[in-house]
Amino acid sequence: MAQRRLHVRSLMAVCASCLVLVLGACAGFEKPKPEPLEPNPSYLPVKEVWRVNVGATASPLEMRVLGSTLWAAGSQGDLSLIDAATGQVRAHANAGQPLSAGVGADKQFVAVVSRDNQLIVHSEQKEVWRQKIPSLVVTPPLVAGERVFVLAADRTVYAFDAANGRKLWTQQRSGESLLLAQAGLLTAVGDTLLVAQGGRLLGFNPQNGSLRWDVQVASGRGINEVERLADLVSGVSRVADSVCLRAFQYAVSCVDARTGRSVWNKSASGASGIGGDAQTIFGTESDGKLIAWRRADGEKLWTNEKLRFRSVTGPTLAGGVLLLGDGDGNLHMLSPSDGRLLNRVSTDGSPIVSAPLWLASTWVVITQRGNVIGFRPQ
Repeated sequence: MAQRRLHVRSLMAVCASCLVLVLGACAGFEKPKPEPLEPNPSYLPVKEVWRVNVGATASPLEMRVLGSTLWAAGSQGDLSLIDAATGQVRAHANAGQPLSAGVGADKQFVAVVSRDNQLIVHSEQKEVWRQKIPSLVVTPPLVAGERVFVLAADRTVYAFDAANGRKLWTQQRSGESLLLAQAGLLTAVGDTLLVAQGGRLLGFNPQNGSLRWDVQVASGRGINEVERLADLVSGVSRVADSVCLRAFQYAVSCVDARTGRSVWNKSASGASGIGGDAQTIFGTESDGKLIAWRRADGEKLWTNEKLRFRSVTGPTLAGGVLLLGDGDGNLHMLSPSDGRLLNRVSTDGSPIVSAPLWLASTWVVITQRGNVIGFRPQ
């Protein structure tokens, strides 16, 4: 009972803090006006090649790539497997409930989490099991190695047998009462499970949950709980064992995922994940500035301020082009060498809700209205 009261107090702290932030925002200042869009040079010919609607997405639900296909979900629980080359829907499932997190999948299993904290797993378009998670989940499950891994918003990690839902292990970390309601970092590199717990990145043995290494990426500072939030967010750039990532409002960092060694760490104030390749990584700051850093040592290479206050997504480097969406449904295509605009295309007027994807020679975005759209360079 005492533990439950603590949990309730945590939720109350979240609600109270959010209310204070909302009221402060309304009373204290006007929302900054977005930078005017620069003329579109249309240097890079691009064509929309297909469009599929999966249902509106009230909150960002990340898509999951599987080879040349991707799973996408709408907030009400519809799941579609889309062929990125043709736009054909190859499979469909329905969770039967509204969702709080995006899709996790491998070639056999598809996992989502509902708003009432049910982990729901499908195989061959049929539900095979579900498990109740004790707390809110906003991070897409990870399906790998015949297991389903879940990162809850309270930073507890769960591992389940993908075939039958049997709980295999749990790792819990006590921490701050205020939790970030945004997808956290949960991925695998080789035989190590990488998990964000606050501002720390942990490497677990996925077989038994034993800790292999633990590295501090960011340490929250400030006079209140909001300012001290430093959670690691979803969206990383991985090249071999090098994983570059974002700590919410504090830092961008690169870590050796084999040893847990921090390679470099630079102050940055963004909230979304990063993209990049073996030479450069890219990230958007909270005000919309786009920054490029050298991957080897974190030296800042260039900054583009022409998309400030346009509610941009995290960037994706794909097909030799840097892409990001904005709150008006525009997909911006930039030069990775200097951030120069190459082309801009519109979608449906609603916000693009997650970083663009690249598969089957196609750039794919999903909008708040639930349109999954494929664009192809010509």
